[in-house]
Amino acid sequence: MQQSNRKLLSYFLAFTLALSNIMFSANVAAYEVVAEEPTGGTMLADAFMVRPFMLVGTILGTATFIVTLPFSLLGRNVGEAGKTLVAEPFMYTFARPLGEL
Repeated sequence: MQQSNRKLLSYFLAFTLALSNIMFSANVAAYEVVAEEPTGGTMLADAFMVRPFMLVGTILGTATFIVTLPFSLLGRNVGEAGKTLVAEPFMYTFARPLGEL
């Protein structure tokens, strides 16, 4: 008896999760992207939470690029590796306006 109740509850929870996923996907698809001015809270969160993590990511990406440089030279994809590991995190950290996530 107890086993069947747990099984029924797990089926119900899985169904609810699947249904909410479908509803969320439909909601996201219908959402229209509108450029809004960032709020003060968004700017603060960007300045004190996102950018420090991205700075660490830029440093780690640069170190990874340097370590994997011989392999990139052999594979002739130094430019692509440099763009992905160094340039994109650098631009996201330092070149975008504050609060634009």
